[in-house]
Amino acid sequence: MKNLADLLENIKIISIIGEINKPVNSIEFDSRKIKENDIFVAHKGVLFDGHVYINKAIEKKANTIICETIPDKIIPHITYIKVKNTKLTLGEVANNYFDKPSKKIKLIGVTGTNGKTTTTTLLYELFKKLGKKCALISTIKISINDLEIESKHTTPDAFTIHQTIQKAYLEGCEYVFMEVSSHGIDQERIAGLRFSIALFNNITHDHLDYHKTFENYLNTKKKFFDLLDDSAIAITNKDDKNGLYMLQNSKAKKKSYALKTIADYKGKIVKSSFIGMEININNTHSFWTSLVGEFNAYNILGVYSVAIELGFDSVEVLTKMSELKNVSGRFENFVSKTKVFCIIDYAHTPDALENVLKTIHKIKKNDQNLITVFGCGGNRDKEKRPLMGKIAAQFSNQIIITNDNPRDEEPEDIIKQIKKGISKKYERNLLTITDRKEAIKTAFKLCISNDIVLIAGKGHETYQEIKGKKINFDDLKIAKEIIKDLNL
Repeated sequence: MKNLADLLENIKIISIIGEINKPVNSIEFDSRKIKENDIFVAHKGVLFDGHVYINKAIEKKANTIICETIPDKIIPHITYIKVKNTKLTLGEVANNYFDKPSKKIKLIGVTGTNGKTTTTTLLYELFKKLGKKCALISTIKISINDLEIESKHTTPDAFTIHQTIQKAYLEGCEYVFMEVSSHGIDQERIAGLRFSIALFNNITHDHLDYHKTFENYLNTKKKFFDLLDDSAIAITNKDDKNGLYMLQNSKAKKKSYALKTIADYKGKIVKSSFIGMEININNTHSFWTSLVGEFNAYNILGVYSVAIELGFDSVEVLTKMSELKNVSGRFENFVSKTKVFCIIDYAHTPDALENVLKTIHKIKKNDQNLITVFGCGGNRDKEKRPLMGKIAAQFSNQIIITNDNPRDEEPEDIIKQIKKGISKKYERNLLTITDRKEAIKTAFKLCISNDIVLIAGKGHETYQEIKGKKINFDDLKIAKEIIKDLNL
């Protein structure tokens, strides 16, 4: 049990009705999960307003309500706390509830359109190799040392984040590496957190179904850096045209990395192939990595800059970085016995798809055909669909447009929107096969030795979302089964 008064420390309160010196059990923003003596935060979400469920929470014996509007009917033994923003307050109260966990640990946040999962996962794996106890909060998973917990959002809710960091601290972790999404920033899921380092990867066209305009999306990302205090370090990708804008109003110490411009951490790709690349950093150290592509070179530079800013020796860091492997579903590749190359990648934005395709083009030989299998997710940003069609057509010898996660939309409608971006001169290279497994199978049937098949859009995901159901579907597993069946 905690004392309610203690949990209200530094909270901006408009008004209070009722007693604050009282024991409380836990904090919930889902009325269905309320237990006796819990605090219910009337959280205003994207689809639901928690204020509607205040009575339900009281029926389930919540003893405190945090809300933006005090209900008309006041119940005597209930404490009502009015605040301006319940989403923000949820994080701040959770921070107090878990004894300010992010102040007791080094919390490193990574934001950007592409590369968040790769960068945070590489940091987590690197620091384990450096002998440090650490935790990871990512799209793929939440890990505390080697204990894995399923992750349902890129950035979990504020209570879960503080709870995870506190658990990491109690397990002896010194570092937590965390993806910070634009949705998470906008919905105040990072409220109450104190970041030691914030890293910006890049920003490109995505999530406009949610943010409506690119300017809104950009400024939501920037807010992450605006909120940093002067004890933090902000690191940006200087090659991104918005990289310096991100840090414009930040109080944090500013650092940068780049491949193409002068920066604190300057990288150069010396050699590149399908099995890895050699990178030189600051004209002093070169090392080999099994990761492939310019986009991964940026991820690696970001990882290196974080490690050095945290005080680690550069030679030791590079030695351990050379041992790092590809992140699941991120340019994950294998070669069949007939030397057909298969690449699985999560690329689901125009920029990410272009990065992967450009990387393949820089490495592949002229006589190697590239067949790209991809689709676009339903109930998401529709503007990017024709853009992805245009990019796929421009860089592929053959395109097969198929299902991704159609969710509540009709797959044929999504495919039509993708095809709008493909000009007539590329139509002869285009196939549309709604069934994703059949599309992948067709791609391999079209192959001869040394050809390349890129299966894009789902990466690490092991399911398809169709009409409210999750159906088992693993691109990597299915690709390997098809190659075996076709004896490729």
